[in-house]
Amino acid sequence: MNKRQFRSDDPERRQWQDPEKILTLLGVAPGMVFIDVGCGDGYFAIPAARRAGPQGKVYAVDIDAAAVERLKEQAAQEGLDNLFSEVREAEETVVCEGCADYVFFGIDLHDFEDPAQVLQNAKKMLRPQGHLIDLDWKDESMEFGPPQQKRFSIDKARYLIESAGFIIASVTEAGPYHYLIIASPKNK
Repeated sequence: MNKRQFRSDDPERRQWQDPEKILTLLGVAPGMVFIDVGCGDGYFAIPAARRAGPQGKVYAVDIDAAAVERLKEQAAQEGLDNLFSEVREAEETVVCEGCADYVFFGIDLHDFEDPAQVLQNAKKMLRPQGHLIDLDWKDESMEFGPPQQKRFSIDKARYLIESAGFIIASVTEAGPYHYLIIASPKNK
């Protein structure tokens, strides 16, 4: 299986995954706080920062220092002073308590060493009316992406998210290769 990595400036990726369309669907708007855990080089973080505007904030973390550096360069070129990025492990990421409108996992929940801990951290960061977003690979054989045995089925992702204290609001298809789970914290 090809383990091709797609960068944020890859035009092929935009043919099957449009970040602006997904962020519009989610309702990301000016003044909101968006946390992108496992942000890579900013495929979702950059457009989220544009949408959140000067009154909003985007926090973006990833373990790949080179990707975070590319993200910082792009944000600086665009004058996105509302985007804060750093190299950090997801299992250690709690950038704020109860501040986020969205905590976003863009095709990476399956990659974390301890997804249960990462989801608990997300719950801490979300506002009571905030949303957890899990955009991930369908559990199918494909020409690219992670090996199928590493992917989370919708049922497995749903189980992990609900076990972490979330209520699933919706599960939908997000293009030919991904699913999108939207959840809210329970009892917050």
